[in-house]
Amino acid sequence: MTPETSPALAEVGILLGILIGAALPTQVWRWLGVFMAGRLDDDSELFTFIKAVATALVASVVAKLVLSPSGALGETPVALRVGAVVAGFAVYLALGQRLALGILTAEVVLVGGWLLLT
Repeated sequence: MTPETSPALAEVGILLGILIGAALPTQVWRWLGVFMAGRLDDDSELFTFIKAVATALVASVVAKLVLSPSGALGETPVALRVGAVVAGFAVYLALGQRLALGILTAEVVLVGGWLLLT
């Protein structure tokens, strides 16, 4: 049976190739992390550096989304986006560093402000 005679089989092969190509590179690092986790010292300079880099990457993504977003988010005023981040961070700090509550607050402020403006 060739791909020309069975388009569904060809599509499954393509999807399987994408799955393997996307999952394999990340799974290797995840399993390496599992095996190495017991040997790492949380207070080591290397681990502190890795945490700093990860935090910087998250901060840069948030800054990009707030300061130069695309799509529907780009249509909202900058003040609303910044206000949502500030409100979310304030709730995060005020309520014992609960991440979910900070994120929920930022979303409520952003969506509520957007609805008021439209």
